[in-house]
Amino acid sequence: MSLDAVLARLDADLPAATERLFELLRIPSVSTDPAYTADCDRAADWLVADLQSLGVDASKRPTNGHPMVVGHIEGDASDSAPHLLFYGHYDVQPVDPLNLWVRDPFDPALEDGPNGPIIRGRGASDDKGQLMTFVEACRSWKAENGSLPCRITFLFEGEEESGSPSLVPFLKENADELKADIALICDTGLFESAVPAITTMLRGLLGEDFTITGPSRDLHSGMYGGLAMNPIRVLAGIIAGLHDDQGRITLPGFYDGVPELPDAIRAQWQRLGFDHAKYLGDVGLSEPAGEINRTPLEQIWSRPTCDVNGIWGGYTGDGFKTVLPSKASAKISFRLVGTQDPDAIRKSFRHYLESQLPADFAVEYRTDKGSPATQMSIDDPAFEKARKALSDEWPRPAAYIGCGGSIPIAGYFETLLGMDSMLIGFGRDDDQIHSPNEKYNMESFHKGMRSWARILDALTR
Repeated sequence: MSLDAVLARLDADLPAATERLFELLRIPSVSTDPAYTADCDRAADWLVADLQSLGVDASKRPTNGHPMVVGHIEGDASDSAPHLLFYGHYDVQPVDPLNLWVRDPFDPALEDGPNGPIIRGRGASDDKGQLMTFVEACRSWKAENGSLPCRITFLFEGEEESGSPSLVPFLKENADELKADIALICDTGLFESAVPAITTMLRGLLGEDFTITGPSRDLHSGMYGGLAMNPIRVLAGIIAGLHDDQGRITLPGFYDGVPELPDAIRAQWQRLGFDHAKYLGDVGLSEPAGEINRTPLEQIWSRPTCDVNGIWGGYTGDGFKTVLPSKASAKISFRLVGTQDPDAIRKSFRHYLESQLPADFAVEYRTDKGSPATQMSIDDPAFEKARKALSDEWPRPAAYIGCGGSIPIAGYFETLLGMDSMLIGFGRDDDQIHSPNEKYNMESFHKGMRSWARILDALTR
């Protein structure tokens, strides 16, 4: 195997690789809108044909929604080489409002950007451009070496942007076929648009949507004010009591399962030089609001949170309507880490809420099931091999990072297929995914392909 030859071919083939990406970007595979059902099917067909051109045994698999694309290729028969599963999604977000785009979102083009050429078009960054970085690395690898360095399974989804309703049933029904040693997910980005990264921590999510009811109807505040308890006052007290003056969440048992950050990872995060003052300043804030003894990156990556996402009750129109409302409502979410149990936290929250209700008050819940956090074990030597391979390609060394949000597919691979995931992507903070004028830097596309070639080489040596 010659990595240098593969990298040289990727460099030489960049114009052709870009045109292949443009072909895929021209297909308006908007999964959430039934008007584009045929286009989603067409995108799946395009990917099947492209994989087959590499010698992959690829096919389009039906679901109750948009099809999956599954492919297998054996690669070199080495007992030590891992079996890899690569996941991406071919569906895209709607383009509305169309008038804010600088060009037709499904007529991709190269444009000059402030930091070099960019690829403009819906799906350029999320996730077609990212998906194709891996496919192109495989294409060049096979062209130079005659085969791929290990067994690879490809799984491309067509409903990620519309909630993945078919994904879990498909994974369960095809678990034996899809299980691998490790999954590769290319739907993330560079840290602060500059540092290559492997995301190893994903927070889970639990939501509570509820209404508390006191008096049987809205009351005149002149007749009942001071005598009757106001549901908004009760709700405000409940919310205020969820945090102490140190920024910690007060629910009993809330921190059960929250791990301490390893010193080596904390030191690595500190070396990233995260400028939290600028990060907050960009949205008009200045002071971190989380636990006061935790660094800013810990607060958004490795610590759990409790936030009020909505609160309403009483009269909110123009002027005044001097009533004590009958009801008050809120939506509260918890971001979870480590092995925190969503069901146990829900039980603790509800016990706390109900203990704060005055006599005659009741509560109604409207809530979906929560999801736990996902944390990959970097004790697997494959993670450090991949990190060093990324570091060889980019000017700055790669880092293990966390993610404040949730990426459900990584959790599904862990719970349903029993394997960890490497989340490696090359998107940038200004790619405007889900917004008008989405773009993908040509450097991200080019160096992304080269990065995957280096990772394939590192994982199979």
